[in-house]
Amino acid sequence: MNKSYCGYISIIGKPNVGKSTILNHILGKKISITSRKSQTTRNNILGIKTEGSKQMIFADTPGMHIKSPKVMNKVLNRSAESLIQDSDIILFVVQRLTLDEQDLSVLKKLKEASSKVICVVNKVDQISDKNKLLPMIERLDKEYSFLDIIPIAAINNEGINELEELIKKYLPENEHIYGEEGTQNSHKDLFMISELIREKIIRMLGDELPHDTFVQVELLEEEEAIIKIHAVIYVVRDSQKQIVIGKAGGTLKKIGQQARIELEEYFEKKVFLKTWVKVKKNWNTDSDYIQSLGVGGSYES
Repeated sequence: MNKSYCGYISIIGKPNVGKSTILNHILGKKISITSRKSQTTRNNILGIKTEGSKQMIFADTPGMHIKSPKVMNKVLNRSAESLIQDSDIILFVVQRLTLDEQDLSVLKKLKEASSKVICVVNKVDQISDKNKLLPMIERLDKEYSFLDIIPIAAINNEGINELEELIKKYLPENEHIYGEEGTQNSHKDLFMISELIREKIIRMLGDELPHDTFVQVELLEEEEAIIKIHAVIYVVRDSQKQIVIGKAGGTLKKIGQQARIELEEYFEKKVFLKTWVKVKKNWNTDSDYIQSLGVGGSYES
C-alpha cells in the first residue's frame, strides 16, 4: 500500500515580509491579496496543493504586531497565534538581513509552542552582496533549532521550488484531507471578491486612507453569460467616504474597474460589479463586530 503525506503549513511573520506572495507563488494562483502596506491580509486563508502522495494545506496569517493597542490588531494577533498550535509545519518568514524586535517577538511565540519550523529569508534579491547572508543565517541558527533555513526571492519566484520540496520532505504521514480538486464553495468566492476590491482601495489611495475599510458582498448572482456582484465598502468616517468616492465618483469608478478586470480573470466570465460606500462609525474598535464580519476567520480555496 502506497504511503500518503498530508499536513497543515502556517506562514508566520511580522507584517509586510512577503507571506502572501510566497503563498501565491507556491499555489500558482492569486488567493491572497498583496500590497506594499502592512496588515493587508485579514484572514487565515487555506490554500490546498496536492502532488501525488503529498498534500500541503497552507494557512496565510495576518502579520503579527507587538504591543499594539488597536482592537483590530489584537484580533489579528489571536488569529495568527491560534494557528501556531495547530500546524504540522510553520514557515517563519523574515526579510533581507534584518532580525528586529518584531521578528524576535514572533519567534518567541514559536519557541513557546515547540513548533517544527522552516525559516524563510525572503527578499534576498535586494541584497547586493550575498556573502552578507552568512552571518544572518548563523544568527538565526543560534536563535532557534529550525528544520532548515532557506533564502528566497518570492517576488521573482526564486527559491520557491526548493522551498516547496523542503515542505514536502517534512510532511507527516497522513491520509489526504481534501479531494483532488480541493474545496470550492461560495464562502471562498465571497472572500476573494471582498479582498480584491479592498486591495484596489489600498493600492489606489495609499497612505491617504488608513486600514479602516471593510468590503462586504451583498449580492453574488451567477447567470449563464455574466456574474452580478453588489458590494458595500464600509469606512469609519464621512471624510473617508468622500475620499473613496472621489470627485464626481471618479475614484470609486476606477476601483470598480480595476477590481472587475481581476474578477473576470478569477471567474473566467464577464462580471457586472456595482459598489457603494457607507459609513459604519467605530466598526474597527468593536472586537465582536470585527469577528462577526469574518475578520480573523478561516476560508478555504
